[in-house]
Amino acid sequence: MQGKIAILLPYKDQFIKDNAGSASIWVKDFSKNSSYKKNTTVFGFTNNTNKIFNNFKYINLKFSKIGIQSNNLQYVNKFIDVLKKKNFSIIEIHNRPSYILHIEKYISKNKYVLVIHNNPQSLRGAVTPKDRKKLIKVCSKIIFVSNWVKEKFFEGLDIKNHEICQVVYPSINKISKIPKKEKLITFVGKLNHSKGYDTFGKAIIRILKKYKDWKSIVIGDEPREKYNFKHNRLFHLGWITHDETMNIYKKSSISVVPSHWEEPFGRTSLEAASRGCATILSRRGGLPETIPYGIYLNRINQNEIFKKIKLLITNKKLREDLQKKSLKNVFHEIKKNTITLDNLRREVINEKNIFIKRNLSNLKILNISNFGNRQFNRLYYISIAKKLANGFIRNGHDVINLSDRDVGKFNKSFRDFKGKSYLNTMIYETAKNYKPDLILLGHSYDIENETLERIKDYSKNTVISQWFEDHLADTGPDFSLNRKKLLKYDNFIKSNFITTHPSTLDFLNKKDNFHYLPIPVDKNIEKLKIYENKNQICDVFFSMSHGVNRGKLKRDKVDERHNFITDLITECPNIIFDIYGYKNREPVWAEDFYKVIVNSKMALNLTRGKPLKYLTSNRIASLIGNGLLTFIDKKTKLNNFFSNNEVVFYSGLKDLADKINYYKSNESSRIKIAKNGRRKYFDLFECQKVANYIISKSFDRDIPKVLKWMD
Repeated sequence: MQGKIAILLPYKDQFIKDNAGSASIWVKDFSKNSSYKKNTTVFGFTNNTNKIFNNFKYINLKFSKIGIQSNNLQYVNKFIDVLKKKNFSIIEIHNRPSYILHIEKYISKNKYVLVIHNNPQSLRGAVTPKDRKKLIKVCSKIIFVSNWVKEKFFEGLDIKNHEICQVVYPSINKISKIPKKEKLITFVGKLNHSKGYDTFGKAIIRILKKYKDWKSIVIGDEPREKYNFKHNRLFHLGWITHDETMNIYKKSSISVVPSHWEEPFGRTSLEAASRGCATILSRRGGLPETIPYGIYLNRINQNEIFKKIKLLITNKKLREDLQKKSLKNVFHEIKKNTITLDNLRREVINEKNIFIKRNLSNLKILNISNFGNRQFNRLYYISIAKKLANGFIRNGHDVINLSDRDVGKFNKSFRDFKGKSYLNTMIYETAKNYKPDLILLGHSYDIENETLERIKDYSKNTVISQWFEDHLADTGPDFSLNRKKLLKYDNFIKSNFITTHPSTLDFLNKKDNFHYLPIPVDKNIEKLKIYENKNQICDVFFSMSHGVNRGKLKRDKVDERHNFITDLITECPNIIFDIYGYKNREPVWAEDFYKVIVNSKMALNLTRGKPLKYLTSNRIASLIGNGLLTFIDKKTKLNNFFSNNEVVFYSGLKDLADKINYYKSNESSRIKIAKNGRRKYFDLFECQKVANYIISKSFDRDIPKVLKWMD
């Protein structure tokens, strides 16, 4: 691992086991699991070096006070003396912006990372907007312990974000299961008004008087504010070790964090939740970001605290549910967040031409495609982009969906006739603000190459991939146009995903960059089980379109399916067909589509042009996924995935007609195949699996074994 890191703690922030400051805890926790640990040196000022955290390179910057210089200044100057003698790739300063501004005067070529643990407006060197603007110029990265702290940093600035700024939450190792709990309520923190101890104390006395089988433990002290709350089941422990505190959390059923003060983060609620406490907390500062499952105080007074504690005491089911959910805090898992932090450090070190091996479990994805807003979302049921978005989200990723054609359409002007200029500005600014790990394009033709180039210049680690579902055979419809669209962004695309097997396409020069994309199914979209229905009106359903709104071909256009369907109807005189997009009958979309397919026993999946390996209409997911027996041309080679007990494959018109007549008369076989087909389709092509495949290929990772259809 390249890169040496020097970490400077705030003056007197004790890097010791029993009384560590917030910055020291942060450094200790993240350094422990960091890939940079062996190359990291922590600098601080610690009175008791015998209790320093084990297994760390630590240099104690002790000094003899000289003249009238402040202790902070002499401390930093001592650090500067070290920097002049040793080379570090990163200088990481915690919670002292003024340190960086001072060091930079003497050593300007260093790469600085500033980690802010408190409201920056309260920290010297970051008080004014001017100070904070300067920090953006000087620092390579600025890391915040919460979004609330980050928002405070940008308050008063003419920008609300910057690429160097990122939140990395304080994190913790959580227990795997809920331990045996006692009827115990805990409060941890300074016993003052800021932490809400004055109101907690009044409330807890009332609770203990009312519920005689409950007790309370208070951990902390505050000699400056004397709150004398006494009860024979209220135990004041003062300050105890961190390990002892965590053990008490393990026993506690309820923890209360009623801070009046705007907590920059609020580690006490995080620690309580990590040990399975049902936690009551205020909405001050960054506290709401500490845990996703808690009971929030609407007001911070004794009546409100009393009511919330009472609720958890009397409602055992709610209390135990919160305890279980408290262990599902995915935002503060230390291993994941350590990877995030290390990746930020790698960006600073700028290890050229090395593809960053990032954590693929929580990516940011900008998903650009046509979501059909201008058609009032009538494409919802067949939208690959929508299903992929759902797959990404369920896999733990963050997704922004951007409907490119709708943005252009809704923002046209006399100067920007097609809205392309507005669209490209929006995509660039969105990418700049969001800084996605992956940009996924789906049939996005109006993006300029220049826009993608600017995005890559701004964020070199952003990966761009695309998917494409149109016919790509050189003898197929619109081949020249489709090829042009597919290859438009060739210089920027990491991976291409197409609904045809790449081996069948001779025009592809770099076939390694092309991968087969099945039409995904989604449990929230393909949710019917039509094989369970009785007394369907129609025998065979088929739907096609020649554009979203057209059931009729444009002049001089040919669709071989018209003749095929006409001949099929002739061949099957006793079969009731329900066909859309045929003989001027409008295509069917959205809920109307579902209303008609439930009245059919079987369906035909047929695409335009010459059959290609794996190429199918994207209706296939709607048909098989909703439990219809589906007929598919054997030339598609989809029998590589499905058996004859899951899909019915045909060879030519006569074979298809015979099989339609057979399954009309054999209901039990039809239902069995429909049921098996639905189960198999979800097993193979469920949207989470397809989304996982796209991630794996885009980031050069091994393909999971469950993806049996991998190329």
